[in-house]
Amino acid sequence: MPTLSSASFVLALLLVAATSTTVEAFSAAAATPGTIPSIIVGGGRIGSLLKDLGTDADVIVKRGEPIPSEPPSGPIYVCTRNDVLADVVAATPESRRGDLCFLQNGMLGEFIAEQGLPADTTQCLLYLAVPSLGAPPIDGITSLNPEGLTAADGKWAEELAGRLNRGNLKCNLKHGDDFMAAALEKHIFICATNVIGQLNGGVNFGEVYSSEKYAEQRNKLIDEMVAAGSKKIGVTPQPGTADRLAAYAASVADFPTGVKEFEWRNGWFYDISKKAMEAGEEDPMPFHTEALKTLDVL
Repeated sequence: MPTLSSASFVLALLLVAATSTTVEAFSAAAATPGTIPSIIVGGGRIGSLLKDLGTDADVIVKRGEPIPSEPPSGPIYVCTRNDVLADVVAATPESRRGDLCFLQNGMLGEFIAEQGLPADTTQCLLYLAVPSLGAPPIDGITSLNPEGLTAADGKWAEELAGRLNRGNLKCNLKHGDDFMAAALEKHIFICATNVIGQLNGGVNFGEVYSSEKYAEQRNKLIDEMVAAGSKKIGVTPQPGTADRLAAYAASVADFPTGVKEFEWRNGWFYDISKKAMEAGEEDPMPFHTEALKTLDVL
């Protein structure tokens, strides 16, 4: 029976060690957060940003196109307007719907449940702005929240956070009630800021919070939304919502206000008022309701 010489034996050990090291190095690279080959639905400002932070294996899908079979696994980042979300779900094979990652504004919990998606479907609250296609993003880092305000939860939350971190963008992992409270606060920021801005001639985000002229309206509306929204979802944000929103508004001060996507934004709050009044109760957000009427939204 042939035997290995001492030299051959040593060489064989070195080859095994080298192969093992190569496999470990490959596995480490593959496991680097943010680099899993992904599908990105929508090639606008956010979709393009995610592609730039990803790898060459990523695939961008235009709105209305079916979800491709390759890559066969990994996140599917949905970077479209809210009004086509149902179409995106329908275009996604059932076996891949658990990989959908929603990055839209709005309280999406009811939509996710109605679509029959898993409870751990990934959601992200993006506190960052991309002024134009390809422009450097403005991260949601403030004096009150130096850790950033962007938060993600769900199956691919850690992977998404890793991708954002590749661009030096902050993303906090939050779960359960903590994520719901953060989602409500982000929703209030979008809905309240735009209403106050439009009530006062279309002033921008920064002026809504920096000017004392709007303080009474701003605080009244935020207080209404915190109380009514918290009652609806059973979770209350930490004290200091108005201060945190003001600090973030300063980082996107030049952004214009506008009341739009009513069904997904202010409509969520108005539905609370409508159901209360239909039940013979007082409107829990009378200032918000009157503001919508003044703006001819209702």
